[in-house]
Amino acid sequence: MLETRAGRPVAFVSERIRAVRPPRWWQEIGFIAIVYYLYSLVRNAVPSHDGGAFHRSRTILSIESRLHVNIEHSLNNLVAGHAWLAYICNYYYSTLHFIVTIGVLVWLYLKHPLRYRAIRSVLIITNLVALIGFWFISVAPPRKLPGFVDTVIKFHTWGSLASPGLAKESNQLAAMPSLHIGWSLWCAFAIVTLAKRPWVRVLGALYPAATFFVIVGTGNHFVLDAVGGVVTLLLAVGIQRLISGRSTYRDRTIVLPVAEDERELISV
Repeated sequence: MLETRAGRPVAFVSERIRAVRPPRWWQEIGFIAIVYYLYSLVRNAVPSHDGGAFHRSRTILSIESRLHVNIEHSLNNLVAGHAWLAYICNYYYSTLHFIVTIGVLVWLYLKHPLRYRAIRSVLIITNLVALIGFWFISVAPPRKLPGFVDTVIKFHTWGSLASPGLAKESNQLAAMPSLHIGWSLWCAFAIVTLAKRPWVRVLGALYPAATFFVIVGTGNHFVLDAVGGVVTLLLAVGIQRLISGRSTYRDRTIVLPVAEDERELISV
């Protein structure tokens, strides 16, 4: 998209604030750390509403049954029935969620600095939108319902927020929306859009599908939680578009303010 004085897109912040410029590493580390710390505080301070959370879980199962997408029991039994698969899924759930996301952030910072801020902002907005869901729509995960297996407890793996040590310190009724899906889609959008090697783009595209299998198979999320994660990310993309006046992923031309009466166009 080209920005001109005659045809400037609508944005809700000033051009100076939304100007495209390379990020500073120390600002980014501090900014992301503060945002995630505040996010964690709010997420864990959300009222639990246990009765409502379990009622909504049963309602979700009922809706999925009518839609014929209630695959949670089948995938959970598959994972719980094979120890090797359960170990892989449990550690995938507790580690890759952070490792891949941080890795993509670093890659964007180093290789695509002029695209970094907009795409990073989508991730932050995704988390903020998700907090609304956690606060108003508390949902118990499948592993807390009769008939499901909590694979973390059964196979004594570590790291997941469902493990006994961490469960006491985290909100266990924040299943809707699934940020594992939201974050994995965020990674996929960035990789598929910007990666040059085809095999890297293929891996990026497959990452959300593998994540979906893991979150459902381990009993941590319903199918509709995953749908909620997709919707949350798409809302974040739309909000970022309104704020900046630019498409986060489709723009291949960046406008840098050089002087009061001129613009420099850089293709990225």
